Amino acid sequence: MILRAPVLTAGAVLLLLTGCAATNPTPAGAPVSSSAPAAPSTSSAHQHATQAAPPEAPLRKGERFITLRMPAAYTPKAPAAPGTDDYRCFLLDPGLTADSVVTGINVLPGNPRIVHHVILFRVPPDEVATAQELDRRQSGQGWTCFGGTGVQSQGAGLNSAPWLGAWAPGGGERVLAPDLGMPLAAGSRIVMQVHYNLLAGRAPDQSAAKLRVAADDGSRQVLQTVLLPAPVELPCRPGKTGPLCNRAAAMADVQQRFGIAGGTGDALHLLCPGNPAGPTQSCTRTVTQGSTFRAVAGHMHLLGTKISIVVNKGRPTERTVLDIPVWDFDNQGSRPVDPPVRVKIGDTLTVSCTHDQSLRDKLPFFAGRPERYVVWGEGTTDEMCLGIVMVTRP
Repeated sequence: MILRAPVLTAGAVLLLLTGCAATNPTPAGAPVSSSAPAAPSTSSAHQHATQAAPPEAPLRKGERFITLRMPAAYTPKAPAAPGTDDYRCFLLDPGLTADSVVTGINVLPGNPRIVHHVILFRVPPDEVATAQELDRRQSGQGWTCFGGTGVQSQGAGLNSAPWLGAWAPGGGERVLAPDLGMPLAAGSRIVMQVHYNLLAGRAPDQSAAKLRVAADDGSRQVLQTVLLPAPVELPCRPGKTGPLCNRAAAMADVQQRFGIAGGTGDALHLLCPGNPAGPTQSCTRTVTQGSTFRAVAGHMHLLGTKISIVVNKGRPTERTVLDIPVWDFDNQGSRPVDPPVRVKIGDTLTVSCTHDQSLRDKLPFFAGRPERYVVWGEGTTDEMCLGIVMVTRP
């Protein structure tokens, strides 16, 4: 599915990779499992930190497990003050000597109290040298990677993100349906991007991922990921004042903490024009290639209250494929589209998000942090509005 979008500012398209999708364990016959929304969490640490992982599904015929783990523990730190987030990319080798397909993923966060999300990116053989150079340039394990891995070109990631899978609160093992797979060529590498939330401390982490792999015999449809971002423009509440209640100052603060990735808030207005400041923002894009929706997910941070994805909004053929009326940061699992929804050229996709500044008064993560004008940002106490659609294509 190719979506029409304007040309973005330098680096902006790559920055759209920044959102994080989460997926849940699924039975063998479904692309992903579903989970009902729950009331927002107000715990001082995310609930997933103490939840036991569900048991893995058994291997199916022709599958085997490959476990990828950071070679040593990594202690996160914010690259720039006054940041409270560290995005770190680790280059891992699955050791594939033949073309394969990934049919399931189980991300294993080593220290879930500080791991905000994990995304696995495929690195094809012709891009391995680029990834190795990024790794070489920085001391210690891995490299800083706000906004994306830095491996793929700026045009990558909006209509066909190079994701293999992801984990966020509420996520677990994901097993694809028997007719689905994600190709991984011989000699490929995998980048594991880990977002660390330093508000919970700076303890060491050694995360891993367990891949379910089978031979690429041509019998499976390719599952791809489409990202649907929208702006976030949430002013301070009436009567609240402070230096960061000015939008320009808030943007400058995000750019100080995250570098070029801090410009996403402005870039998204080129992709999604017509969004005035307020609690609800949306973005509509046009489909230019037929696709079949197999699963959907949404991603926001702690101030999010609801998110939806609608096909052909305002038309007689309107259909809602994702509706989360009560957002729960600790429950970000993807949901199957059952039966699958087919979209054709000329259809539209609309993602909408609502955020609420009053949650600052209820959530411990905001204790002692001044109110601010909230724009799209990489940090846990910043915000995002991101729809994720997993599709197959003819």
